Amino acid sequence: MKNLNQKTAVILCGGRGTRLGSLSKKIPKSIVKINNYPIIWFIIKNLIKNSFNHLILPVGYKGDVIKRFVQQQPDLKNIDIEIVDTGKDANIAKRIFLIKNRIRSKNFLLMNGDVIFDFNLKKIYSDHEKNSNSLTFLGCENQLPYGTIGIINKKIINFERNITFNSVRTKKNLKFTAYVYSGMSILDKKLLNINFKNFKNFEKQLFPKIIKKFKCDFRDFKGFWHSIDNMKDIDDTQKKNNLKKFNEIRKIIKKIK
Repeated sequence: MKNLNQKTAVILCGGRGTRLGSLSKKIPKSIVKINNYPIIWFIIKNLIKNSFNHLILPVGYKGDVIKRFVQQQPDLKNIDIEIVDTGKDANIAKRIFLIKNRIRSKNFLLMNGDVIFDFNLKKIYSDHEKNSNSLTFLGCENQLPYGTIGIINKKIINFERNITFNSVRTKKNLKFTAYVYSGMSILDKKLLNINFKNFKNFEKQLFPKIIKKFKCDFRDFKGFWHSIDNMKDIDDTQKKNNLKKFNEIRKIIKKIK
């Protein structure tokens, strides 16, 4: 049932998180603690801060651990959170297919359950509605784990490692700029009428179809975004390894706690 007063967010948190090694054998990735708080805590609290009041968590691998954590948080008791078991080994397409009829708002947020963020998501969602977009992609900055050689007017000006970037250009087409996708997007629920149930790669197979037929937008937000994909990403949030990122996360905790 659609409700104009409700804003639904779907948080994908059913995967096994195999790139976290032995850590993911004990707990699902969304429960990994960053500065003493699970990733899913950061996500839920920030979504509430951005006026999302209906959350759907399609869980799978060790989903009972996520469910137990959410149920044990006193400050989440009055938040409308649906935790739906979508199977241990289901892919993203199947997980979304199984929960699509639970989405209550005309437009909804779709995001991965392994990211810490802090930016004005409420404004981006409002602009998406105001502009009658069918799909709005959210772009972000990321860190390139390689050495880079900076060139201006064919002259080498510097060498850096771990630079922060938000887009890349390819040799195939120098006029083409590819922006970094954050794994977060706002979609009109009608897009889920497309037959995607058996897609092996939800994003790679569905998004190109949508781009060709519907009105889409891209927003390169200003703010904090950090994805926890592997052990290095966890290490990168520790004070001894990245003081700047550590302090940014501490600020986020103070804002949403």
